[in-house]
Amino acid sequence: MARASQPKSTTLDTDVTTPSKTAPGDGPADTTDPTETAHSVPPRAGEEAIKVGTVNAVLPGPKVEDADAPTGQNRVERYEATKPDGSKVTVEHNLDTGETKLV
Repeated sequence: MARASQPKSTTLDTDVTTPSKTAPGDGPADTTDPTETAHSVPPRAGEEAIKVGTVNAVLPGPKVEDADAPTGQNRVERYEATKPDGSKVTVEHNLDTGETKLV
């Protein structure tokens, strides 16, 4: 049986009935395209996925608009959280450095 060629880069597959086709070392939700986002979906394993023992359970979402943002610009998320005393605070988390602080 001929072995399928492995891709040199990984992008998200749209077929959730077969295993993801990934470059060596990449996982099924990995992507080397900085504009791609992955969204989990319920697995619908087809015959090939059951045989291999893995299934693609993510689909590509909307493309990231600012994928060409200048390097050095960190990605930051802000969200509201509740402190133990019941008061509300805004938390800022830097996704690139891991720094978290109250704002």
